[in-house]
Amino acid sequence: MGDLGRDLTAGVTVGVVALPLALAFGIASVESPSAGLYTAIVAGFLISFLGGSRVSVGGPTGAFIGVVYAVYAQHGMANLAVCTILAGLMLLAMGWARLGGLIKYIPYPVTGGFTAGIAVIIFSSQWRELLGIPLAAGEKVPPEFVWKVVFVARHVADINPWSVLLAVGSMVLIFGWPARWQRILPGSIGAMVLGTVAVVVWQLDSRCGVATVGTAFGDIPTSLPPLTLPAIPWAELPVLFRPAFTIAMLAAIESLLCAVVADGMIDDRHDSNQELLAQGVANIGSGLLGGIPATGAIARTATNIRNGGRTPVAGMVHALVLLGIVLFAAPLARNIPLATLGAVLVNVAMRMGEWHNFRRLLRWPRGDAGVFLLTFALTVLFDLTFAVEVGLLLAAALFIHRIVSTTQIIAADARETSDVPENRTEGKAIPAGVVSFRLVGAFLFGAADKLETALKRLQERPKVLILRMQDVLAMDATGLNALEEIQEKWASYGSRIVFSGAHTQPLMALSQAGMIEKWGPENFCGNFDEALARAREIVGGGG
Repeated sequence: MGDLGRDLTAGVTVGVVALPLALAFGIASVESPSAGLYTAIVAGFLISFLGGSRVSVGGPTGAFIGVVYAVYAQHGMANLAVCTILAGLMLLAMGWARLGGLIKYIPYPVTGGFTAGIAVIIFSSQWRELLGIPLAAGEKVPPEFVWKVVFVARHVADINPWSVLLAVGSMVLIFGWPARWQRILPGSIGAMVLGTVAVVVWQLDSRCGVATVGTAFGDIPTSLPPLTLPAIPWAELPVLFRPAFTIAMLAAIESLLCAVVADGMIDDRHDSNQELLAQGVANIGSGLLGGIPATGAIARTATNIRNGGRTPVAGMVHALVLLGIVLFAAPLARNIPLATLGAVLVNVAMRMGEWHNFRRLLRWPRGDAGVFLLTFALTVLFDLTFAVEVGLLLAAALFIHRIVSTTQIIAADARETSDVPENRTEGKAIPAGVVSFRLVGAFLFGAADKLETALKRLQERPKVLILRMQDVLAMDATGLNALEEIQEKWASYGSRIVFSGAHTQPLMALSQAGMIEKWGPENFCGNFDEALARAREIVGGGG
């Protein structure tokens, strides 16, 4: 069987696997199973057709549930569509600006923390479905984790034991599904089919009050909705930018992570910028058709690859299979019990949480462990947008602290480590009135402060200060400003500064700032021997 035959087989398999996930994600995100299906069809097709990975399969994922439900609960479905389109435009901008390679630099404690937090949010979003708690007219499940706990506590008396039994049975079936059957028929499909059969045979919906897709949401439409450009809510637009940015970042991270996993499975290399462009188009399309945000889905992609998918055709076939289900088999979905779909999402949460990280925290550096735990806690207790913002800020501060802490200011009489003879101080006569310091590491604002502290400790002010920069990796604007202040201060004392051995980035930074021209090219030497000769010239009055 050629690639086309394998792609068709893989596409059909992934389409069947995606069905319960699309329904469950739609219900959990916006209380609409059809929204999840529309997203899986439209975004799934566009991501495969336009994407930078040959085998990635896209659609709605659990990563968006928390932020999407919060926007839906606070601003409504129309504004969520605007938010999804905004996120798509941001993804297009990221791809156009070729930022795909930068996404991988987001620190793991941040991504690991919010991923574990998202898993808890997914689990908590299904409490009502798993317990079969009915909603009063106009009542909604609160989006906040703490208030969900309060909601369940207030409705303990309303728990439906038949829903609980169905949920537990579905989870046992999913988690205990034999691995050898998984490739032919996934456990989620088996649980959905058996749960639906149980509802129909024993009439659990009418006789026992078990909620199903039909009793909760009515029939799923048997066609796609028309393209609709939502009215732009100018007054609320600034508020929607923050969740839209979070959705765009999540889509970028998840899709590129998915592409990396796929590369490893088929020994290929994806185009990260093209993938971001495809994600942008897919989310715009989903928003215009009343769908929800979408991204690359690792589990569906892995299923695609394991079943022989090797080209974008498989992902497009998966979307067409879902379209066929909507057009010809949508009425059959009305008897699927919500408790079973809740069990499907519990399985998603358990698999995505990466719970082993909590065991590893004691072996991590304290700062990283703190960022992970804080990002996790903020994701669960507040919201994902706030958690990502705080996590990134803390991770950036931690990174800067580590860079600065590795910077050293070493006096000339300290232990010499240079392998270049021209840069050694050992055995070389340093004239009276000359002091030398070697800068090691990145010369950022913290390092500049270290240099100023070292200079203040000098008992006598020398006539020439040699700054040996052969080990300076990088220099920022704060470092440049500090050097300028030191230069001006020492010039007022009648002293000179001579630089030696600066490499490309620091030298370019000094040149672009106009400091080489201002302070004289003769004071920027290629190595320590040249700097020492220049210092002797200054001390000897040759200035």
